[in-house]
Formats: sequence, structure tokens, C-alpha cells
Amino acid sequence: MEEQRLDPEQLLAKWKNTEQNLRSGRLKVFFGYAAGVGKTYAMLKEAHEQQAEGKTVLIGYVEPHARPETEALVSGLPVLPTKQYEYKGIMINEFDVEAALQTKPEIILVDELAHTNAIGARNRKRYQDIEELLKAGIDVYTTVNVQHIESLNDIVEQVTGVHISETVPDTFFETRALKVVDIETEELLERLKQGKIYHSENAKKAMANFFKVDNLTLLRGLAIRKASDHINTTNQQETQKNTGIHSKLLTIIDEKNPDMTKKCLRWTARLAQALGTEWIALEILEDMSEHSESDNSKLAAKLGGEVVTLESDNQRETIVQYVKMRGVTDLVMGKIIKRSRFLRLYRPDLEDELVALIPEVDIHLVSYQSNKYLLNNYAVKKKKLQSIFTWKDFYMTSGLLIVATLLSELGLYYHIGDQNLILIYILFVLLVARITTGYLWAAIASIASVLMFNWFFVEPLFSLTVYKQGYPVTLIFMLLVALLVSNLMMQIKKQAFYAMKREHQLEILYELNKKYLVTHDQKEILATTADYLSNMLDREVLLYGEEDVKNPIGAPIKGPLRSLEELAVANWVFVNQKEAGYGTDTLMGAKALYLPVLSNGITLAVIGIEKSKENPITDEIITFLELISTQLALAIEQNKLTSERQQILFESEKERMRGNLLRAISHDLRTPLTGISGSVETILDDNGASKLAEETKRKLLIGIKDDADWLIRMVENLLSITRINEETMKVAKSKEAAEEVVSTAIQRIRKSYPKSEIKVTLPDEFVLVPMDSILIEQVLFNLMENAIRHSHSESPIFVTVSLIEKAIKFEVADQGKGLTAEQLQLLFNGMTKQSTPVDSKSGMGIGLSIVKTIILAHDGTLHAGNRAQGGAIFTFTLPLERKEQREWQRF
Repeated sequence: MEEQRLDPEQLLAKWKNTEQNLRSGRLKVFFGYAAGVGKTYAMLKEAHEQQAEGKTVLIGYVEPHARPETEALVSGLPVLPTKQYEYKGIMINEFDVEAALQTKPEIILVDELAHTNAIGARNRKRYQDIEELLKAGIDVYTTVNVQHIESLNDIVEQVTGVHISETVPDTFFETRALKVVDIETEELLERLKQGKIYHSENAKKAMANFFKVDNLTLLRGLAIRKASDHINTTNQQETQKNTGIHSKLLTIIDEKNPDMTKKCLRWTARLAQALGTEWIALEILEDMSEHSESDNSKLAAKLGGEVVTLESDNQRETIVQYVKMRGVTDLVMGKIIKRSRFLRLYRPDLEDELVALIPEVDIHLVSYQSNKYLLNNYAVKKKKLQSIFTWKDFYMTSGLLIVATLLSELGLYYHIGDQNLILIYILFVLLVARITTGYLWAAIASIASVLMFNWFFVEPLFSLTVYKQGYPVTLIFMLLVALLVSNLMMQIKKQAFYAMKREHQLEILYELNKKYLVTHDQKEILATTADYLSNMLDREVLLYGEEDVKNPIGAPIKGPLRSLEELAVANWVFVNQKEAGYGTDTLMGAKALYLPVLSNGITLAVIGIEKSKENPITDEIITFLELISTQLALAIEQNKLTSERQQILFESEKERMRGNLLRAISHDLRTPLTGISGSVETILDDNGASKLAEETKRKLLIGIKDDADWLIRMVENLLSITRINEETMKVAKSKEAAEEVVSTAIQRIRKSYPKSEIKVTLPDEFVLVPMDSILIEQVLFNLMENAIRHSHSESPIFVTVSLIEKAIKFEVADQGKGLTAEQLQLLFNGMTKQSTPVDSKSGMGIGLSIVKTIILAHDGTLHAGNRAQGGAIFTFTLPLERKEQREWQRF
């Protein structure tokens, strides 16, 4: 029959599909400096060229702006239907990313990269839709103007006076192809006047505002420079690799001056792109428990920086330690031009202190003009006032000051001295600072204690007037000491609080790692972590493994985070390796925030955290989850490595068993088959002239029978191996009585060797052992046969069964000449190093190879040696409990 051949075209198509699934899509950005330069036209024209070359091209979304030339190019390409969203009674057409992923063309056109999608769409921004297409292996053509690039947003605003809200992260362009579409500014203005860009009324408004000659000229230069920097970035990175020159930038996020911080972040992003280096945005918070992700943190992430949030009350020391730890070479921070001299006397400029503390780091100051040092935001102040002022602290402060006054009255009655009364008040100021929260109450207590001491104990009494000489100075020093001591107490409290939080985190990691040590598979690791996080965060937390997100249809629907919709969000996070759900820009309608657990660029799991209005997801929770996810990734990787190691051991054991069997069979089969063949041939050749004697013929037949019996026993040995699971190299165990297994083995051996004497010693108690009784019976048979055949002694064979700690021990001993050192070495090599077994007529044969394989499959041990009284002894042990049971009890 002629072999069926596959169609070459089918093979080529299959190869193309496989290649497309494995690779990420390529993005080509048609880049310009203003609307109307011809970006969409150039994109459509190149799409027609690709279609002519045989590629499948699809228009996902194109905004023709009622331009005849653009509309003519659109009509020649297939168009994907848009998806409609209703917003305040208006129907909005948007790009349908779900339909595009299902269609999966080779090239898709998606116009206006910086566009913000309608509410209810899958992603908040269109560039996020394009990221999904690229992840799916689809090539994308898109358009964008220079004013929409995030790092240039502040420069564009300074140049044009127009704030651009729709921006695209700079990280989106790092490895993308830019094609600059450029025309002269005069030609662009002429096109605008002719109505080729906007309608006449809109054109007049544009020319009066954005479309000015100076603006367009500056934007054009900015676009060309951006494209040039993009081209040179790769070369600079290669130069750094070759020369070893490396720089690392760090930007300080100042939450008190968000506008200044935005300017610093964009400046750092442009510098990092020009140098082709990494950079970090460091945010230092005094309390992360109620702080959500700030706008500046989000901006730093969009610009391509690594955002790090630390909790500390000492900004200067934290910056210095972090700079040294991360090897930062350049520090970027803002410099307020207009700052009062009084504030500088009270609090020196941070940058001046850092210059002295880290002179090896270059500090770049980005000037910022502001009339106010602190952010004047009523909402923020109101929130802080509510969190600082509590009635509990008020009552505690008032009560302690009253108690201090009563004790001072008692001290005055016993004439202990005014200086001791001052110490009583200072003591209670310390108690106020220790019990209450925040600096406010300690400061109030310090001032109130001075006033109360003056009112009740300084003449004239019940007046704030001081007549006695020296007392004004005493009261001033009392106030200063009280303020200083209370301030030190608050700092000690904060440091103790941070130390307790760090200790608590380490304790959590320690407890979680202890639980990881007793888990057996990835599902158990995920379940353990989910339960632990749910109890810690007081909300539902789920961890989805690969099986959960890849097969959402078969998942049980129990609880708000276990619905098919939520599993679809988790699947998106697993595939795209980005956070999504509640509080993000992707799939915002989800009931939880989903975070990927990554290791070496591979998604291991997805964490789902249920949203809660009463208990919002703060920076502290996110940082805690990042810490846990690192340990979780290590635990999953360790579990995978352990599983792979076990699999390798299984495969090695299988190969060792096969090798032993093949080598033993090659020796053990040859001798009995040769003997049978020779004896049969001798009998068949018997003729009348030289007829064999009956005794000789009988001996030959006995030899044939012995060799046949030997082959039968060998076949039984080989068949016993088939009871061992080939995948796990384990056996199916059931509890069997040890004495019954020994009895059956002795009955079998007496059938083959009826003249042999066997003495058995059993334990007094009845013992049930987890085993495969047929295989252990074969082990005992092989060991007894080995002792009978190779001991060269007619003395009894001893079979002893005894109990040891958590195991049962079987011993088979003879009273022969024992084993030589060479035989012991060969024997153990044969067991552990796959040494070639010796021939059955002169050595141990295949029996011991089978014995070793069976005992290891039972998780037992096997030893051989010589008895002190003479003869050889073989010992093997079997555990009394199953391995999995022991591990469960330990758990």
C-alpha cells in the first residue's frame, strides 16, 4: 500500500500558524507631529502593499476624518465591525478587541494609539488593546502624534500651552518600529486652510489655538528628535554592554509636591531613554496602611520606571541606605526655587544633606517654581485631621494631665519641692506620648503641662502671670524639655512600630515557608497560601493555577470570585502577565484585583483579592502580596524541581531495572537453554549401535527438568516485575500478615528443594505489613533459593522475622562458606551501579536483581554480609506505615 503523502501547502500553512502562535506580534507606529501630516494615509497605503504580497490584512479601527483620500484607501480593505457602548444616552463606536483576537489576521490596523476607550470597554486605553493583539502574535499598524508620548507631555504643554490628557507610556515604544510621517509646517497649514484636515469652523479654531507656526515648528523638531533618540537607543545599549559602563537612575517621589514630582519623573524618563539605562522611582511613606497607589507612582510605571514604596519616618536615612543598596549612580529630585528662609533654618534642604552623605552619587536638581512649600489641599488636611484627632486620645490626654495635677497637689502638701512637681508633669507628658497616637497630643500635653503648672503652683496662683524671679526661664525650659522628650518618645514608638511590622512580616513568611515544606503538589501550595492570605487580609483571596484558568468552563461556581466571568479575568492575567480587574485600567468591572505570580518570565499562578469598600486595597496590602508572591514563586519552582528530580530518579530506576534484567537474562538464559538443547540433541541422536544407558538417559532427562524448572522460576521472576508501576516505580500495597507470606514462600521452596531444611523464627505478636504479598513472597523465595544453591552446605537455612522501630526486618541466613570480599563488592555494585550480573551457574544470577528492584519499590532497604558464625546473610526491611501516611501525620 502506497504511503499517504501530506499536502505541502497544508504543511506550510500549519507551520505558519505554529510560528505565529509562538512569536509575539510586531508593532509599526506611524509617527507624526500633528494631525493631518498623513499618518493614517501612509498606514493604509502600506497595508495595501502587504495585502498585495498575499498577507491577510484587516482594518480594526480607522478614523478617516471625512478625508476623501483616506476613505478611498479604506474601501479596498476588509473592515472589522466596531463595538458600540452607550454613555449618557450616546452610542459610541469602539475597536472590538475580542473580535480581533478571534479573527486573528496577520496584520491589523488600529488608528489613534493614545485613544481612551468608552466606559465598559475591556481596557481603559487603546494601547492596552494593542498589547493584547501583539501578545497573541498579530502584527499591528497604528498611529500617534508626538504630543501623546508621556515623557514629553510637560514639554508639549510648555510649548503649546495646551494640556494633553491622552498619553501613551514610553515603555510601549521601546522595541517598536517607528516610521516618521513628515511634511513642512507651511504645507500642513495650507491643508488645514483647504479643509482637508478639519471642517472650516474647526479649522479656524485650530489655527487660532494649537495650529500655530511656532507650535508646529517646535513639535516637528521634537518629533524628529524623539525618532532619532529611539533609533540610537539600541546602539547605546550595545555600547554599554561592550564597554561595561553602567548607570542607574533614582527619582524621589515627593507626595507633598506632586506637580514637581511629575516634572522630575518625565525628566528622568527622557534621560533614561537617552542613556538606555534602568531607573527607579522611590516613594517613602510614613504610614502605608491607609495609602493607596498615588498618581505619581502610576506615572512612573507608565514611563518605564521601577516603582519602590518604602515605609519610614526618616526620609534622609532611607534614601541614603537605598542608594547604597541598589548601586544608584544618579539621583534626580526637585528643587523648589521659592522657599522661605525661615523654613530652611528650621528644616535644611534635603538635597544639601544628601550631597554631604553620598558624595559618590551625582545629584540632578530639576527646578520647580512654587509659592507654597506644602500642598494646600483641604481634602487631604481634612482626612489627616480626622485620622489624628480621636476622642479616645483626647480623654486619655485630659485624664493623665488631671492625674498629674492631683499628684502635684499631693506633692505640694508634703513639700517635695517645685522641681519634683515639674518632673511629675514631664513624666505624664511621656505617658501621653506613649499611649496616644501622633505628635499632636504629645505637643498639646507639653504646652498644657506648663500652663497647668503655672496656673496651680506658681504664685500668684490661678493666674498665668509670673512674679517670682527665674520662673519664666524655668517654665520655658520645662516646655522645651517636655516637647523634646515627647518627640523622642514618639520617634521611639514609630521605630518600634516599624520593627514590629517587619518582624510580623518575617513571622508570616516563616510560618508560610513551614507550611510549604509539608505540601506535596502545586494545588496544595496554592490552597495553603489562599487560606493564609484570606485569614490575614480578612477578605476572600483565591489563587488560580494554570489548570484553573485554562479550563474555566469546568471550574465550580462557588462564591463571587469563582464565577466564569472572574475566571476569564484571571485567565487574561495569566496570559498577559499584567494585573487586571478592580482598580486597574483593564477589565475594571471585575469583583477583585488580580495579580500574576511570575518567575523568569513565566506565569506560575494568579492571585485574586476581593474588593471591599470598608477595607480598601492599600499600598501596604500590595507590598505584602508582592512579598508573599515571591515566596510563592520559589515554593512552586521548588515543587516543580522536586517533581522533576523524582521523575528523573524514576526514569533512572526504570533504566537500571531494564539494564539489570537484560544483562541477567543474557547470562541466565544461555546456560539452561544450552543444557536443554545439548541433552535433547544427545537423546535424539541415540541409535541402536551406541545406545545410551538408561541411567545416562535418566540423568539427561533430570538435567532437562532441572533446567526447565530454572527457566520457569526465571519467568516467574520476570513476571513479578510487571506488578511494579512503570510510571512511579511503586507497587500497590495492602496490609498482609508477615507470617502468612513467609509460610507461602517456604511451601514454594520446598517443592523445588524438598531435601532442604529451613528454620523459621517469627515475632510473638501478629504483624500486618503494607506490601504486595506476591512480590515479597518472590523476594523470600529468591533469597532462600540463593542460600540453598550457593552456600554449598547441607546445614539448615535460617529465616528470621523481627520488629524494629517503625519497620519489620526479614533475614535469610545460611551456614555455608559465606561471601568473599570480591563477591560482596560485585554484589553491591550490581545493586547500585548496574554492574554486570554473573552467570547463573557460577554466581548470584537474576534473582538478586529482582529482589533489589522489588524492595526499592516498597521503599525498603536491602543489605548483604557474612555471619560471625559463618555463612552469608541477606537482610531487607519494609516500613510498617505507608510513605504518604507518614507525611500526612507529620503535616
